[in-house]
Amino acid sequence: MSSRIDQMLQFQQTALNLRAARQELIASNIANADTPNYKAKDIDFASALQGALSGSGEKLQVAVTSPLHLAGTTGESVMGAPVLYRKPLQPSADGNTVDMDVERAQFADNALRYEASVKFISDDVKDVLSALQG
Repeated sequence: MSSRIDQMLQFQQTALNLRAARQELIASNIANADTPNYKAKDIDFASALQGALSGSGEKLQVAVTSPLHLAGTTGESVMGAPVLYRKPLQPSADGNTVDMDVERAQFADNALRYEASVKFISDDVKDVLSALQG
């Protein structure tokens, strides 16, 4: 019985873990906005989630469908997904690729999606408790 509940909550749990890891990456980018030669990092969330759920995170390839997508890998990984360098929209003289407007927007978007995942998993737990209590 507990394994079925675990399976039901696995998607949201994995999504929450990836969102938290992504939030740390974006916060690191913001913290290093004035560091010369710092390269902004991020993950391709959809591919990372798909890889984490299938258990094949380390074998993921990033599909680039726009010239503004992430490029290159840092050699780091988050839950098996490669951490990628963000392509700068406007290069800076000191080599830093952090664009604060992009980082703020990504931070807010990720935080909002994290909150939504918390709400979804909370609702799932309430449904399970309701079913168990009759």
